[in-house]
Amino acid sequence: MGHFSAVWDHRVAIELSKDWNGIDQVVLRSPHGASAKVSLHGGQVTSWRNDRGEELLFTSSKAIFKSPKAIRGGIPVCFPQFGNCGSLEQHGFARNKVWTIDENPPPLHPNDSRGKSAVDLLLKPSEEDLKCWPNSFQFRLRVSLSSDGNLILISRIRNVNGKPFSFSFAYHTYLSVSDISEVRIEGLETLDYLDNLLQRERFTEQGDAITFESEVDRVYLSSPKCIAVLDHERKRTYVIRKEGLPDVVVWNPWDKKSKAMVDFGDEEYKQMLCVDGAAIEKPITLKPGEEWTGRMELSVVPSSFYSDEFDPLLRCF
Repeated sequence: MGHFSAVWDHRVAIELSKDWNGIDQVVLRSPHGASAKVSLHGGQVTSWRNDRGEELLFTSSKAIFKSPKAIRGGIPVCFPQFGNCGSLEQHGFARNKVWTIDENPPPLHPNDSRGKSAVDLLLKPSEEDLKCWPNSFQFRLRVSLSSDGNLILISRIRNVNGKPFSFSFAYHTYLSVSDISEVRIEGLETLDYLDNLLQRERFTEQGDAITFESEVDRVYLSSPKCIAVLDHERKRTYVIRKEGLPDVVVWNPWDKKSKAMVDFGDEEYKQMLCVDGAAIEKPITLKPGEEWTGRMELSVVPSSFYSDEFDPLLRCF
């Protein structure tokens, strides 16, 4: 780790350092020992650890940490598109750009400032970006770690164009799990979803919970503000709360696709699951001067499949 300087923000120290490729990163710490790392390459959270030092996000052992390649793992920010269409690169360009630290961010709601270690990042389009996506914007991203170790991402995208523009968006969240076959998602039951493995055909979820025994690549529509990802073996539940993000992407590449990806280990699909807060089916449209906000909060609570008293979704309220 390179040398760092300490910056005092909201009465909590954050560290500025460089990763092993010399790219600037910010380390956030909570008073109880939880931490998060945010790379200025992509504005991407690359690590989130609980107060016992356990890594909660998955990053591939074969991830490439050099621009213009996106980092395979953590939480890439997908903007102005999610997926692969038109002349834009897959999942948009935001995750491949170098962001700057925003020295003068506009104020947020007091609840999103108090008692948190936070960094504010800023992305504006380059000349190159405007050639392939001719829309002027300001993208402000706040990443914060609460005193109890919750990870919060708040994106604010403002149209500084002379005309309206539309975009899709996702926090492409790679969760670390013990074994994909031991994981289930609750909160998406009965929802419609688009199946990306079947030309985005629309289906209705039939299961009581989502479990995994083959490749999954779906966009669940009009989802609740809170969903839970239960890891049976680790007796751990990720609770995902979101605002401004009506859709949820669920993705695991399984074995064949894993072998086809150069920046992903052949067996690593067993240790990861992507569950994204997203806005995909109905793109966000901003008129000149308008701003959109998308917020996601990740927390971890102890759990067991066999505890009748524990309902992870009750933790959402």
